Amino acid sequence: MSDIQVREEDLLEMSTVLKSSAVLEVTEQVQSLITSLEATTLDIAVVGESGAGKSTFVNAMRGLGDDDVGAAQTGVTETTRVPTAYQHPKLTTVRLWDLPGIGTSNFQADQYLDLVNFQRYDFFIIVASERFRENHTRLARSIRATKKNFYFVRTKVDLDLNACRRRRKMQFSEEKVLNEILVECTRCLEKDGERDPKVFLLSSFELHKYDFQKLQNTLEQDLDGQKRHTLLLSFPSINKEIIRKKKCSLQRQIWKKAILAFIISSLPSIPVHLNMPMLMETIASYKQAFGLDDESLGSLASKVNKSPHSLRNEIISPVGRGMNQDSMKAALRTAAVAGHTASNLVEKRVPVVGNLVAGAISFVAVYILLHSSLDKLANDAQKVLERAFCSEEEEKMEAYQRLDPGFLYD
Repeated sequence: MSDIQVREEDLLEMSTVLKSSAVLEVTEQVQSLITSLEATTLDIAVVGESGAGKSTFVNAMRGLGDDDVGAAQTGVTETTRVPTAYQHPKLTTVRLWDLPGIGTSNFQADQYLDLVNFQRYDFFIIVASERFRENHTRLARSIRATKKNFYFVRTKVDLDLNACRRRRKMQFSEEKVLNEILVECTRCLEKDGERDPKVFLLSSFELHKYDFQKLQNTLEQDLDGQKRHTLLLSFPSINKEIIRKKKCSLQRQIWKKAILAFIISSLPSIPVHLNMPMLMETIASYKQAFGLDDESLGSLASKVNKSPHSLRNEIISPVGRGMNQDSMKAALRTAAVAGHTASNLVEKRVPVVGNLVAGAISFVAVYILLHSSLDKLANDAQKVLERAFCSEEEEKMEAYQRLDPGFLYD
């Protein structure tokens, strides 16, 4: 195995953050960084008229179906009377709030915000299923006055597309219909005084389509550091771009985990494998972030009408299929050998590492192991997505090709 290097950006951050050479001070410093990140809260308000699909949207953002345990109650009539928080099933610090409907004739936007305690929310998502009305723009103006961000989401576009497909048949164009919906939404909002509104077209039952990626990109740009990381991890892994961004965000935290792991081994005669519980827990959190845990795979399989077994078969990496402590120790030994040159570089660039532990092999071993695991799990997640969203015809073609690799060329 060729020698592996530590990322330049990680070396720069480590040398900036780690000033002390004392084990206790470094431990407290790094642990504080990790604790602060893991404790970062995110409160998202979802508001709109009755029947607009607020509750279904809340469920979809949490990776749940309307019938799943813990799902927000849905219905054609108003089911939300008071602000109701729904915790993310994987991230306890993330809450999506289903707020009472705004469709009444005596709706007062400024009073509404006070009633729902607007200060607690990081941003608002204003939902409509047909067209945006005056109440939506009045609420937007009131939110703007509080210096909070808000975004317009037009839901149920799958229903509009299906209806147009039946009516137009020969002349149907999905791109044209979506553009018509966007133009109409923008026109209604601008007519009521909203300038340059951000409108995203979504289907809560098909988040992998339409503007969900644009919405994610916009929210990500508008949030700062730790909240951005938390937001990314909260999104369901429904396309390759989300998987890539989750991987990048998690990569930036690896050096902190590796520092803590090797400090545990800093005393003479204490081997690095005593870090096994922490490493196993970290890798389990990666699997969960990518939706590779059994519960997430089962939920995805149900949504796409495929068996969990067929999705699980796409996970080919040993770390994705499950590693025990013995295989983890073997992987650490391999990583230590592969990172020999990297350990010398770390000692030169970040002297505290060399001062704390002679050789710094344990740090580099953990660092390389976590990076490698993250890469493999991200690849597994992409394979699972490809299987989940491939058509029945594509599955048949793949099956034929496995039986006879040359059949396409016969």
